[in-house]
Amino acid sequence: QVQLAESGGGLVQPGGSLRLSCAASGSIVSLNAMGWYRQAPGKERELVARINSDSSTQYGESVKGRVTISRDNVKATVSLQMNSLKPEDTAVYYCNALIRSSPYRAPTDYWGQGTQVTVSS
Repeated sequence: QVQLAESGGGLVQPGGSLRLSCAASGSIVSLNAMGWYRQAPGKERELVARINSDSSTQYGESVKGRVTISRDNVKATVSLQMNSLKPEDTAVYYCNALIRSSPYRAPTDYWGQGTQVTVSS
């Protein structure tokens, strides 16, 4: 099957930067959209950023201008560079990828286990 492994979370001061990375492994026939979502305590999971296979991107309104998403199709990775972080960016960040793991099956959504990002002084 397919696994997504996230790295790069942690504690950062307001105004600081953090880079998250996610690597997909396993049976991958095709790698479609990849992205990052986040969920803060008591809130619904929301889109942070998404990048399609043609490299077109979509960003959540609350992070526009502060984050950049990128992907490496050869390495099957997606990264999220976050700058000017605010306390309200504190959340668990989840990697997401739409992957076809078999030529006989439709692409399936896969999720990582999540990585904690805490923005605090």
